[in-house]
Order: sequence, then structure tokens, then C-alpha cells
Amino acid sequence: MAASELYTKYARVWIPDPEEVWKSAELLKDYKPGDKVLQLRLEEGKDLEYCLDPKTKELPPLRNPDILVGENDLTALSYLHEPAVLHNLKVRFIDSKLIYTYCGIVLVAINPYEQLPIYGEDIINAYSGQNMGDMDPHIFAVAEEAYKQMARDERNQSIIVSGESGAGKTVSAKYAMRYFATVSGSASEANVEEKVLASNPIMESIGNAKTTRNDNSSRFGKYIEIGFDKRYRIIGANMRTYLLEKSRVVFQAEEERNYHIFYQLCASAALPEFKTLRLGNANYFHYTKQGGSPVIDGIDDAKEMVNTRQACTLLGISDSYQMGIFRILAGILHLGNVEFASRDSDSCAIPPKHDPLTIFCDLMGVEYEEMAHWLCHRKLATATETYIKPVSKLHAINARDALAKHIYANLFNWIVDHVNKALHSTVKQHSFIGVLDIYGFETFEINSFEQFCINYANEKLQQQFNMHVFKLEQEEYMKEQIPWTLIDFYDNQPCINLIEAKMGVLDLLDEECKMPKGSDDTWAQKLYNTHLNKCALFEKPRLSNKAFIIKHFADKVEYQCEGFLEKNKDTVYEEQIKVLKSSKFKLLPELFQDEEKVISPTSATSSGRVPLSRTPVKPAKARPGQTSKEHKKTVGHQFRNSLHLLMETLNATTPHYVRCIKPNDFKFPFTFDEKRAVQQLRACGVLETIRISAAGFPSRWTYQEFFSRYRVLMKQKDVLSDRKQTCKNVLEKLILDKDKYQFGKTKIFFRAGQVAYLEKIRADKLRAACIRIQKTIRGWLMRKKYMRMRKAAITIQRYVRGYQARCYAKFLRRTRAAIIIQKFQRMYVVRKRYQCMRDATIALQALLRGYLVRNKYQMMLREHKSIIIQKHIRGWLARVHYRRTLKAIVYLQCCYRRMMAKRELKKLKIEARSVERYKKLHIGLENKIMQLQRKIDEQNKEYKSLLEKMNNLEITYTTETEKLRSDVERLRVSEEEAKNATNRVLSLQEEIAKLQKELHQTQTEKKTIEEWADKYKHETEQLVSELKEQNTLLKTEKEELNRRIHDQAKEITETMEKKLVEETKQLELDLNDERLRYQNLLNEFSRLEERYDDLKDEMNLMVSIPKPGHKRTDSTHSSNESEYTFSSEITEAEDLPLRMEQEPSEKKAPLDMSLFLKLQKRVTELEQEKQSLQDELDRKEEQALRAKAKEEERPPIRGAELEYESLKRQELESENKKLKNELNELQKALTETRSPEVTAPGAPAYRVLLDQLTSVSEELEVRKEEVLILRSQLVSQKEAIQPKNTMTDSTILLEDVQKMKDKGEIAQAYIGLKETNRLLESQLQSQKKSHENELESLRGEIQSLKEENNRQQQLLAQNLQLPPEARIEASLQHEITRLTNENLDLMEQLEKQDKTVRKLKKQLKVFAKKIGELEVGQMENISPGQIIDEPIRPVNIPRKEKDFQGMLEYKKEDEQKLVKNLILELKPRGVAVNLIPGLPAYILFMCVRHADYLNDDQKVRSLLTSTINGIKKVLKKRGDDFETVSFWLSNTCRFLHCLKQYSGEEGFMKHNTPRQNEHCLTNFDLAEYRQVLSDLAIQIYQQLVRVLENILQPMIVSGMLEHETIQGVSGVKPTGLRKRTSSIADEGTYTLDSIIRQLNSFHSVMCQHGMDPELIKQVVKQMFYIIGAVTLNNLLLRKDMCSWSKGMQIRYNVSQLEEWLRDKNLMNSGAKETLEPLIQAAQLLQVKKKTDEDAEAICSMCNALTTAQIVKVLNLYTPVNEFEERVLVSFIRTIQLRLRDRKDSPQLLMDAKHIFPVTFPFNPSSLALETIQIPASLGLGFISRV
Repeated sequence: MAASELYTKYARVWIPDPEEVWKSAELLKDYKPGDKVLQLRLEEGKDLEYCLDPKTKELPPLRNPDILVGENDLTALSYLHEPAVLHNLKVRFIDSKLIYTYCGIVLVAINPYEQLPIYGEDIINAYSGQNMGDMDPHIFAVAEEAYKQMARDERNQSIIVSGESGAGKTVSAKYAMRYFATVSGSASEANVEEKVLASNPIMESIGNAKTTRNDNSSRFGKYIEIGFDKRYRIIGANMRTYLLEKSRVVFQAEEERNYHIFYQLCASAALPEFKTLRLGNANYFHYTKQGGSPVIDGIDDAKEMVNTRQACTLLGISDSYQMGIFRILAGILHLGNVEFASRDSDSCAIPPKHDPLTIFCDLMGVEYEEMAHWLCHRKLATATETYIKPVSKLHAINARDALAKHIYANLFNWIVDHVNKALHSTVKQHSFIGVLDIYGFETFEINSFEQFCINYANEKLQQQFNMHVFKLEQEEYMKEQIPWTLIDFYDNQPCINLIEAKMGVLDLLDEECKMPKGSDDTWAQKLYNTHLNKCALFEKPRLSNKAFIIKHFADKVEYQCEGFLEKNKDTVYEEQIKVLKSSKFKLLPELFQDEEKVISPTSATSSGRVPLSRTPVKPAKARPGQTSKEHKKTVGHQFRNSLHLLMETLNATTPHYVRCIKPNDFKFPFTFDEKRAVQQLRACGVLETIRISAAGFPSRWTYQEFFSRYRVLMKQKDVLSDRKQTCKNVLEKLILDKDKYQFGKTKIFFRAGQVAYLEKIRADKLRAACIRIQKTIRGWLMRKKYMRMRKAAITIQRYVRGYQARCYAKFLRRTRAAIIIQKFQRMYVVRKRYQCMRDATIALQALLRGYLVRNKYQMMLREHKSIIIQKHIRGWLARVHYRRTLKAIVYLQCCYRRMMAKRELKKLKIEARSVERYKKLHIGLENKIMQLQRKIDEQNKEYKSLLEKMNNLEITYTTETEKLRSDVERLRVSEEEAKNATNRVLSLQEEIAKLQKELHQTQTEKKTIEEWADKYKHETEQLVSELKEQNTLLKTEKEELNRRIHDQAKEITETMEKKLVEETKQLELDLNDERLRYQNLLNEFSRLEERYDDLKDEMNLMVSIPKPGHKRTDSTHSSNESEYTFSSEITEAEDLPLRMEQEPSEKKAPLDMSLFLKLQKRVTELEQEKQSLQDELDRKEEQALRAKAKEEERPPIRGAELEYESLKRQELESENKKLKNELNELQKALTETRSPEVTAPGAPAYRVLLDQLTSVSEELEVRKEEVLILRSQLVSQKEAIQPKNTMTDSTILLEDVQKMKDKGEIAQAYIGLKETNRLLESQLQSQKKSHENELESLRGEIQSLKEENNRQQQLLAQNLQLPPEARIEASLQHEITRLTNENLDLMEQLEKQDKTVRKLKKQLKVFAKKIGELEVGQMENISPGQIIDEPIRPVNIPRKEKDFQGMLEYKKEDEQKLVKNLILELKPRGVAVNLIPGLPAYILFMCVRHADYLNDDQKVRSLLTSTINGIKKVLKKRGDDFETVSFWLSNTCRFLHCLKQYSGEEGFMKHNTPRQNEHCLTNFDLAEYRQVLSDLAIQIYQQLVRVLENILQPMIVSGMLEHETIQGVSGVKPTGLRKRTSSIADEGTYTLDSIIRQLNSFHSVMCQHGMDPELIKQVVKQMFYIIGAVTLNNLLLRKDMCSWSKGMQIRYNVSQLEEWLRDKNLMNSGAKETLEPLIQAAQLLQVKKKTDEDAEAICSMCNALTTAQIVKVLNLYTPVNEFEERVLVSFIRTIQLRLRDRKDSPQLLMDAKHIFPVTFPFNPSSLALETIQIPASLGLGFISRV
């Protein structure tokens, strides 16, 4: 396909731009051949007509597809040209924050001007061992490639780091060296890698300075060779330096600084040791103040000085030499302040006693007068005479500056030599990796001799680089059998010839330097005459006769001739040097000694290496101060020689290139200046690499990758079984021009642009398929939507019509009901109206009639009963007046009391704030309310009584009225008879009138009383309502307070619960951390132990060289000593200090101090115990000797002893009978008192009886053993004393007894009394001592109680001063402290008691042995005359045959055979398949049981020690075999569980059957051995984890990330020269099925070995953590893996792993949780990443990922197809803002080496020991069952 055919509508191109260098535009219409203008639209929307060049008619470069933008390798781009490279670098740098990019074999590094977290130890471990193309570009990947090629190809390597000043060359070189130091380590204990890294701060301080472009610019070139031995560990290094910028010592431009070391000295001037240097501020010295910028932001020169001095110390530069260096540097500063005064135009002088010169001379140790003289004069030598000539002021200043530069240069070289000496190694060097940190191409406004040399060096390096690239391309084509066509590339040999050839620039310069009157002008004229118009690369500026232009490979550079000759000659007056050489300061003459050519310390010429031999390294340049009668070498000549030597070294190595790019001149972080970047890309050769690649076939695909990517372009009939033929057939159809591609052996090669064309066809095909799918799906969706809407409409209509019908029916029913309701309503209204009128009429009538009757009644009442009424009314009034007065007084009292109560209430309200106060207040108010209520009730009662009295009065009045009425009637009847009583009637009338008047007054008073009663009632009601309101308010307040108290209690409870949960979690974390730390210490200890064993083996091999005929000892034979047995045996206590002395160098790991102190204390106790036992043994031996002597003196008393023994036997038998009787009585008592309360298993009486029964049984057994022993002794004694003659035994016995009765009775009685007295006296003394000890202890307790009482009082006084909350907290803290102390005291007491018990047991054993020996000795010495010929024979007491007790017996000498057959030579597979799990553990435990049964501590100790050592030896020998490690982990755990299960401890015995409890250990407490076995199990577990990690590691990345489990989901993107590992499943690659098969294998092996289920869960959890961590780490370091489709693959793979967990019933093992970070990363790749809601969802979803990991994944996210969208930078910023408050680790990668702390939960076995059978296949026939 023609290139012009790609310029169609919507195609995107790059057009030149003066600001952005290149701009992107889109074609608005197709290009046709012959068009002179392209119609374009820029990205900002502006239309543009782009005119083509009429001569070349060259079209603008095409833009790559979006899916190729941001590639790791620039050569993966389909269109390889400058704008594509620039855009790709910019996108990676700005959008993805990626500073490294590959460009073929070159690593392009852009300086971020910001510290990035991508250089940690975890990143180094992630890149270690990886292929270069598998991971994202990084300096570590280049370093790993160099390291790997050195080891694989047996060829030396070089890393060439170049770039502009400030581009980051030094940092890149530093990180490469750090990688080598970390990955390889050193071969010796001298820590060479630390020294290599320590050389950096020294060289930076004396060779780096601040420039306008860089705060830490290297002003010299250096080549560091890092030497390695045969095991590829660092053994040493050597450094060569090039072209130090000496002029910076005496001159600095604006905003620049001198070398750092001068400012570090000035910043540290106040230090005491620097007082003699008489330094001051940097602005005081001429050599440090010229730049006007003495301080660098963010840099503390004083701290840097400390680092420099520490580095010097580490490299072996002593303090005296350091002070010497600082003296010389200070002298240079003072020399710069020396001033000259002109005498005339040709002479000058220094002022007398000039302070700077005086200080300089004092520091340098030279004469003031001589130095002052030769600074102002020079010596001229002719053939016959010597003249001393004064110099002008200008020449004197130049000579001073030249001297300062010369001193500094020599000091620089001296320091480099000393650094090399420190890095030199005596070990034979096998290979090396060189790191070249050299200046890049430089061009400034004024370019001088330094820039000329720098650009000359870059020309040479560029030539070497071009040749290497060309060579690699050629090798690739030849390997793939592609026809090789010569690629035209820029060859800069003409430029190099112009500089270094005969009559070249350097040659003419050296020639001019020899001329007596040579000058820069004459040299310039010679250049013009020689090269102008003759060499195309040489030009002359138009406006200058003192400059010249050279066309370098990067750019044209104009050099100013001024100063070239002076800098090339580097002239220093010889007389000044002689003055310095005569210095009393010994370091100074060393700088100026003549040096011979030396060989590099790391060349190792004596090694005899043939393949890695190289040219001996010569010094970089000779000292400028050397003078000789022969020709003095110029600087240019020296530089040319050193450069040739460097090129020879580089050509003898495999080079690796790092090109550092400076993104902007202002040091802004992550800011990209396109102009500056393009300049550097052109200068550093990156574009030349691109051009060479583009000239051939830059795009390369394997057949499988091509098939996988472009399968969509093939039809089913095109797919053949042969992938290669399939690809050929498809390509011939797709690309008609066969010159655009070539078929290699394993790859297809494409011309530039063809991959983009294929991608376009693929995208079109996918787009058409997507449109078709969308069309079908949208039609189906619309049909579904229509059917759903139609169905919904019909349903709605049905429901609406039904609703309407129901509404109409309801309306009809309501209308009918309304009519009926109206009828009844109207009837009801009329009836009510009639009833109302009728009732009103009747009521009116009744009222009227009643009113008339009442009036009549009242009139009669007034007439007849007024007197009675007066009487009652007056009495009533008097009583009413009294009561009213009384009530008024009470009311006043109530008001006053209420007022006082309100005041008191107000006061109490102010005072009361606590809950108790409110409660008391409530109680008081409730009482008051009840009292007031009671008073109201009483007043109501009084009121009712008054009303009753009033009614009674009315009734009385009525009756009186009736009587009066009857009297009136009677009077009327007898009117005539009463005529005479008229006066009486009148008086009565008057009285009636008076009564009426009084009645009226009474009514008025009654009305008043009623009004007052109403008023009082109203006031009372008002008071009651107020009290009710107050009560309600108080109740509300009470409820509020109760609610608050409840809320506070709830809140406190929740807080306490949260705190409890948090503290529990924290304690669990602390426990896990402590457990992890302990297990790491064990791991380190085992590593050191292995190393110690290796060293011991090496030493044994070195010391004991086998002689001819010498036979090796058996490999299974090992010492019985173990470094793990921290038990209380005496021999180990003695051996422990010896071992600690033997291993000081190996055990340098951090120890647990508490453990160390415990061990030390234990050793002391054991030594004391040993001494006491030794003393006791000596005493017993002395007693035995004395007894023996007595026996020899008195042989006839043997019969008495026999009688004594028989008496003792009878006494023991009687005791035995007594104990049996007591036992029977106890059993009877138990059977008789069988009440449930007493005989219940938990009752106290039951426990007491059981204890007694146990003690009696134990004592009975002891008595039985004593009786048996005594019987055996008596029988043996009787046999021993039998005479040889014919006398009978009875006769001899009678004679002995008779002698005893006659002669020895008195003496025996006396001796017995004497012994009894001594015994009583000793008992008395012991009781006295015990009494005194008790008294002393009681006094101590009293004193401690007094102190405790005082302390409690002080604490109480302190607590009383605290607030309540703090008081509670303090009291709780105190209580916790007290309980902790008590707990510790109790633990100490328990430990002491355990120690005492063990000590007493031991003493008992020792005494029993000694007594047995003494008794045997006594039996041997019974009668020497009678038993000379016949020896004593021990009598075997026959025992009854017993059942098998679950024990195995072996002989002591068979122990090694047991260990050999059961441990060392046992095959795990046969045991796991054919025998019960854990059989070796059971057998070993049964052997331990038998040794315990025999009470043989030596045998127990020996067996356990041999077992532990045997397991260690097996694991050391076959430690890489998972089956072996799993087998012994299972058996070690089972052995540990058996020791626990049968230990006799209550906590373990409760899991046993009664029969198993009978098998518990009886004599020895093996708790300390359990700890040793637990530690051994931890080490085996860690070894198991390492083994499975080594097995899984190669599978994880390939199976989890690279392999396409779901075929066709993720297409392979084009790759560049750095080919990544293929993601297609070839025969050799691992898949997810491989991982699952391996997991199944691990699980089945562990199950076959009978490993504890909990331990299997922990192993599975660790395996899944390794899988998740390695997968996630690779995902975070691989941009090509961060895509949507890869997220789907990962989630599918994780689901398969979860399915495996479900199948194995391991979901509760915690393994799934370890995969959570990986799951969230996969989800993050798949979720939508656009809006703020998406950001919120991501933040809430990714809680297991750190912020750095989330941002990294988003930055790395790369679309694989055009339909995917990139993540916007703004979205990533939003995520960072939302996550800024999250407190998580800044570490990017997970720690894949992390091992979870392991625990071994107790898992008792249900297997009965007596049922275990030993198979004959184990070869344990020498073991017998007991």
C-alpha cells in the first residue's frame, strides 16, 4: 500500500510549529497525488491550509493510532519519526508520570525534578531476575540486564549514562550502582557495596557544583568499574575521572557556585576542630562569592559535611588525613583572597604581613617570604643563565589562580587514588560492570576549551553507539534470515578526524603550544588556513577572526579561541611548586610526587583469566604539575589518550545506554518543554536510533502474536494448523506490496507504517462488527421496549376501565344511601325541634310555679322563724369569722413559706448539677405536691362541711318557719282570744322586721363568703396548676436527664466496646508482630546456624586433609549436642558458654535480650546447682570411704546389719499393711457416704478423698519398691556369706549373733545413742534456722506492708486532688499495675517452685545412684576372706507379664541406627502412601516414653537431641524438596502434640481417653523441649514457605497475568525491540491450570502427610498471599497489563482460585482475604473512570489498596483497542484529593517476601499408642515393644 493512500479524510498528521515544535491536525478531505495544499483542522478547532514543499512535495508525518501512544518502547510505534517520539515521551511524562522509556536499546530518562518512590528495596526485588521487556522501563531493568548478561555470556558490561548538565546522569549512575550493591551483595565481610555507595558523597562534594541548570552538576566525567567474583558478588571497584573543570575553582558565573566542599567547610567553620582553619562565611572568600548564590534551597551544607566525613571514614581515610584535606582546601580559599598592588606596568607586590597569605602559608607549612616572592616573580632559564623577572599584577593574579587550580586538581586526583585504594580487593576479579557518568553534548553562548573536549568525547561515544546499534540490527536480521540491505546512517568519523587526526584541531593546538610566541590568534589563523573551505564540517564565523565552527552530529557549535592555549598548556610556575614541595605539612608534598603508570586495582592481571581479559587500566590523566626534560603532555593530548583508553574498554564490553533528558530549564517538576527536549533528543542520538530502526523493518511480531492480534481479519477457512503459513496467506491478501514486510524464522518484519495500516483495517473491521452488533441489539431492545409498553398500556387500560366502573357503581350506591339518610335526618330534625319546644314549655311552667311557691315559702319562713335563724346565724357567723381568720393566717403563712421555698428552690437549682441532686429535688417536690394536694383535699372537706351546715341551718329554718306558721294559724284562730296581746304582736312584728334585716345581712355575708370561697378556690386551683406545671417541667427535666444519662451510658458503653475491640485488634496485631519478630529471629538464627555449619565444614576440610587410606566416618554420625536444647542439664549448661565463645562472629543477629538474660541466669543457677551436687557427691564419697574403712576394721558385725535389715523389712511390711488398711477404710468411707452432695465429682470432700487416695497409692508403690529392693539385697547377702567349708548357715549366724550379744552390744548402743543425739541436735539446729528464717521473712513482709500502706496513702492523697474522671482512671491504672506486679511475683514463685522440684528430683536420682553404689560396695566388702573365689551374682526378681504399654525399648548403642533409619534415610513418599500419618513421630515419642519410664534423663536428652539434629540434617540435605519438608513439618508438629498430650498437664489431659492418660510421662517435664520443637517447627514452616514460593514464583506472572485464560478477550499490542514474554500459551509457558495443578499437588501432599488442618489453612493462606502480592506487584510495574480486558482476565483467574478454595473447604482459612488487593485492582481496571461519582465509588471500593497503588494503576491504565478511553489527568487529581486524608503506607509494592506468623494449635491424636504396629520396612527390628 502506498504511503499517500493513508492520507485520507480524518487521518491525523503532525505539522511543524514554532512554539510547540509539532502540532497535531486532522485532514478534512482525502489527499490526491498532485495536490499542493492539505486542508487541515487543528485540535483547537481552527481550520488551516498546509502548503506542501514544491520541491520535495514531502507530506507531513502521520500520527500513530491512540492505542500506540504511551508505549514503553518507542520502537513499538508504527510511525517512527521525531514528532511521534516527542509526543510519546510527553504523554508518558506528563499524563502517566513515567520518567523512563525505552528507545530500542536505549533507556531514555527524563528528570522529574521531584523525589519519586520508585527506587526502594521492594522495587529492586521486583526487577531482580526479570527479563528486560517484561517490566516497565526503569534504570533497574537496565542494571539487571547488564548483571544478567555478565553472568550468562561471561562478558564484561558497561552502562553509559549521558546527558546535559541537570538531566540526572549522576542520579541514574548512583541508582545503577545501588542496584548492583543490593542484588549481588559482597563476597567478603568488608561490605564493599557500602564503600562503593559511600564514594558517591565524597566525589559529589569535591567534583559537583551548582550551575544555572543543575543544583548538583557533575563537573567531571567518571567511569566506575564494579568488580565481581565467580559467584558474581561485588569484591571491589575502581574509578577513573576525566577532565575536571578546574576553572570553576577560581571563577563562577552568575547564580553558580564553586565545588560543594568549599561551602560545606564554611558552613562547618564553627566546629572546634576547624578553628585552626580560620574560616568564615562563604561571602568572605573571593573564590566562593563570585556567583552570588552561596546557598542552595533545601540543602544544609553543614549536614552534607557530616555525610562527607562519614563517607571518608568508611573508605578508610583517617581523621588526620581528613584534616589535612580540609587544611589544603581552606588554604586554597585563603589564597584566593591574596591581593596584589601594582608597582608599575610590569611588576607588582603583596602588602607586608598580608593576612590571607599569612594564613595560607601557616596552613600549608611554607615560608611566607618565599611564597610572597614567587607569587610576584618568575624564573626564566636560558642556555647559560637564569633570570628572575617580576610579573605584572594581571599575570600575578593569573599565576595565583593557576596555582589554586593546580593544587585542587592534584588534591582531587589524590582523593580519587585513595578512594580506589579503599575499593581495591585482594580477591581475584572474574568480571566487571562499568558505569560511565559523562557529560553530554554542550553548547552555550560562549564555548571554550572545556566544551570542545566534552563535545569531542560525545562524538566518540556517538560513533560507538551508532556502530553498536547497526551491529545489533544486522545480528537480528541475520538470525531471522532476512535479506540484509545496507542502511545508510550518519557516520561522524569525518568530524572525529577533524578533531584528532594529523593536522587536526588538537594537533595544531599542541603545535602552537610549543611555539615560544604562540597565541590564540595565530592558532586560529592556522586553523583557517588548514581546514577552511577544505573540510565541510569546519566553518568560520562571519564577524569574528578568533572563533571557529564545527558541525557536530547534534548541532553546529561556535568555539571562541581565547584561552585555548592557556588551558591546554595548564601552566604553573615551577618555583611555586617547589615552595609547596618543601612544606613541613607532609600531605602537601605527596600531592606533587611524580607518579608512575599504575595498573587498575581491579584488573587482577595475575588471575589468569582468558575470556574476560582486558587492557590494563591506566590513569585517566597525568598530573598537570609534572615537569620533565622531555616534552610535557598537554591537557588535550592527555584527554585524547584517556578517551582512546575509555573507548577500548567500552568496545571490549557489552554497552547499555541511558540517555538523560532535561525537561525544562527552570527545574519545575513534571513540566515538559518541547523545544529543549527535541534539542536533547537530537543531541543524544535517540532520533538517530529511531532513524536507523525506521530505515529497515522496525516493527517485529512473532507469528503467534500476529495471529492472536489479527485473528479478526481472518476467515475460518484461512485458519490452518500451521500458524506461520496462516500468517503468510493473510498478509499476502492484506498487504499487496511484498517489500513492506519480510518473513523471518520466528518473526514477521514490517516496514514503518504497516502496523498502523493493519491496525486501521482491524479497527475498521471491529467498528463494522460493533455497528452490526449495535444495530441488532438496538433493534432487539426497541422491540422489547415496544412489547413491554404495549403490554403495560393494555394492563393500564384494563385497570382504569375497571376502576371507572367501580367508581360509577359506588356513586349509585352513595346516591341511594344519601336519599335514605336525608329522609331519616329530616324526620329526626323535626322530631327534635318538637321535643325541644315541648321540654322548654314544661320547664318554664315548672320554674314559674316553683318560683311562686318558693316566694310564698320564704315569706312564711321570715315571719315565723327569724329568732331561730338569728341564733343559728350569729353562732355560725362567729364560727365563720374565726375560721376565716384562721384560714387567712394559714394562707399568709403558706404565701410566706412559698416565697421562702421559691428562694430556696432557686438557690438549690443553682447549686444542684448532679443527677443525685435532681433526684433528691424531685423527691422533695413530690412530697410538697402531695402535702399541698392533701391540704386542698382538707379545705375541700371543710368547704363541704360548711355547705352541709348551711343546709342544716336552712332545714332548721324551714322547720321553724313551719312551726311559726302553725302558731300564726293558731293565733289567727284564737285572734279574738289574743286581742289583749296586741302589743305583743307588734313587738313580734318588730322582731320579725329585725330578723328580716338580720336575714338580709346574713344573706349578704353568705354571698361574701361564697365569693371569698370562689376566689380562694380559684387561687388554690391556680396554685395547683402552677405546681402541676412545675411538676411537669421537673418531670420533663428528669426525663431529659434520664435520657442524657442513658445516652451517655450507651455512648460510654459503645466507646468502651469500640476501645475494647480496637485494643483487642491492637493486641492481636502486637501479638502477630511479636510472633513475626520471633519467627524472623528464628529464621535468622537458622540461617546463621547453617552458615556456621558450612564454615565449620569448610574449616574441617581445610584443617583435616584426608590422608591416603583414611576412612571417612559415617555420614549419619553426629554429635548429641544441640544448640536448641535449653533444658536444665548440667552438661549443656557447661557447654553453652563454650559455644557462645566459639560463635561470636556468626551470631551477630539481633538477640532477644530477655531470652539472653534468662539463659544467662539459668546458666548461673545450673553452675551453682552443679557445685552443690558436686560437694554433696564428695561428702557422700567420703562417708562411703569411712564406712568402708570401718567395715574393714570390724568385719564380725555383719550379722547385726543383717538383723537390722530384716527388722527394717518387717517394719516396712507392717507399714505396708497399715497403708492397705487405711486405703480400705477410705474406700469404705467413700462407699458408705455416697450422698450426691459429698460424692459428686466436684464436691470438696470428694476432691480431698481423691487426693488422699492418690497420695496413699503413690506411697504404697514406693513402699513396695523398697520392700522388693530390700528382699533382693537380703537374698544376695545371704548367698554372699555362704562359707566354703561344711559348716551350715545357721551355725555362722548364731555365732555372729552371740558375738554381737557378748562383745559389741554396749558399743553398739553407745554408737546408736550418739547418732541419735547428733540427729536430734541437727534437727534442733534446722528447726532453729527455719524459725529464724520465718521470723526474718515475717519482718520483711511487715516492712513491705508498711511501705505498701504508705504508698497507698500517698496515692490516695494524690487521687483526691485529681478530678473524678482522672481519679477513676488513676485508680484503675493503679489496680492494673498492682495486679500485674502480683501476677509477676506469682509467676516468679511458680518458676522457683518448678526449679526446686526439678532440683530435688535430680538430687534424689543422684543420691539413689550413690546409695546403690555404696550398697554394692558394702556387699562386695562383706567378708573379703570368704568371697575371694566366688563373685556375687545379682538375683533377678521375676515379674508378671504385662500388656503392651505403648512404649518402645532400644539399646543406647542403637540410638544412631534409630535416627538413621527413622529420620535420615526415610523416604517420605513410601511412608505417606502405605503407613499411618505421623508414624515416625509416634515411634520417637514411644521411645521417649520408655526412657522416661526408666527414669533415664541421659537417654531422654540424648534421644531428643539426636532427633532434632537428624531432622535438621535431613532438611539441610533435601531442603528444596517440598515433599520432604512437608513430611517433617507434619511429623515435628505431631511429635510436639504428643509431648503436650502425654505431658500430664491438666489442660492437655482433658482431651485424652482414660487409657491415654495412663500413658502420660511420669518422671520428666519436657516443657522446654516442647519450646525447642516449636521453634524447629517454625523454621521448617518458613523453609516450606520458601520452597513453595520458589516453585510458584515462575508460574504466577505467566499464569495470572500473561496467559489468556479467556481466549480472544485481550489482543496483544505491538511491542518494540524489548520483547516482553509472550502471553500466548506455548508449550513452555505456565497457565492458570498449572498453578491450580500445583496447588492441588501441595494440598494432596500435605493431606497425605497428615498435616494439621489448621496448619494447612495457614500454608494455603501464605500461598495465596504470595500469588496476590507477586501478581499485583507485576501489575503495578507493567503498563501493558493495565487494561480493561486484563482486569477481566484477572477477575476470572481469581474466581478460579476461589473455586479451588471452595472445593477444598478452605474458604475460612483467610486465603481469600489476601487476594483482596488484587481483586480491587482488577475492579479498578474495569470500572468507569470519568465522573465524580465514579471517583467516589473507586475511593470506597479500593480500601485494601494504598493511595500510591490506586494512582499508579490509573496512571498505567492503557487502552488495548480504540474503543477504550484513557483516564483523564483531572480524574486522577480528583482521586488524589479524595484520598489525601487516608493514612496508609507510601510504599508502592506489596512485600512479597512477607511470611505470616505461624501458630500450632493443639491437635490431640485419638490413636492409642498400644495399637501402633511397626512395619518391617522401616528396618527397626532392634526396637522391642514393652
